[in-house]
Amino acid sequence: MTKIYIVRHCEAIGNVKRIFQGSTDLDISETGAKQLEYLKKRFADIPLDRVYTSPLIRARKTAEAVIGGRNMKPIPEKGLIELDGGIVEGKPFKETFSSIPGLAETWDNHPEDFAPENGERMRDAYERIWNTVKGIAEENKGKTVACATHGGVTRCLVCRLLNGDISQLSSTPWSENTAVSLIEFNDELKPTLIFYNDVTHLPENMRPVRNRLSSFMSGEAK
Repeated sequence: MTKIYIVRHCEAIGNVKRIFQGSTDLDISETGAKQLEYLKKRFADIPLDRVYTSPLIRARKTAEAVIGGRNMKPIPEKGLIELDGGIVEGKPFKETFSSIPGLAETWDNHPEDFAPENGERMRDAYERIWNTVKGIAEENKGKTVACATHGGVTRCLVCRLLNGDISQLSSTPWSENTAVSLIEFNDELKPTLIFYNDVTHLPENMRPVRNRLSSFMSGEAK
């Protein structure tokens, strides 16, 4: 059995400022640093053969927490990076999405059709993410590895494994910061999602609630 832990990065500056982080390399927040201490404790006794990471700093620091005191370094993997938002990349959600007709509606209710100008299409990211994780499983048969990655990446994986089709992406839950999911692959590399979005390692005050785009576009979110 091959085990792959999928770990979303800790809270980053873009999460706090409600910026479309995507492939923008923003650092972690003060809360994010505290979250990593709890994540480090969670993985302290879990045997790991390798740890892969998106090349972005918020994921790299998360990978380093997963590694903890082990004598290993995270392996950069571009296929684990978040979707590139193109014209909305690195910009505030509210102002940017409200300035482009239909974009917020697509992001919230038809994310499979999200295709920002000069960015990556969600459908392409969906396939890229799966091919990356499947490739990691093929390279690590019989081993246990972890992948530090992003919310959109985790959501695409969970959608595929639970629903089998990208058309169900809007009904697939987002994962919280430092949330852990586990995928097991059998000898034929058939995947099973064992659990997802597990943040039991975090105390309640370390679990910031993220709202759907539509809620803070209208000013309803706190």
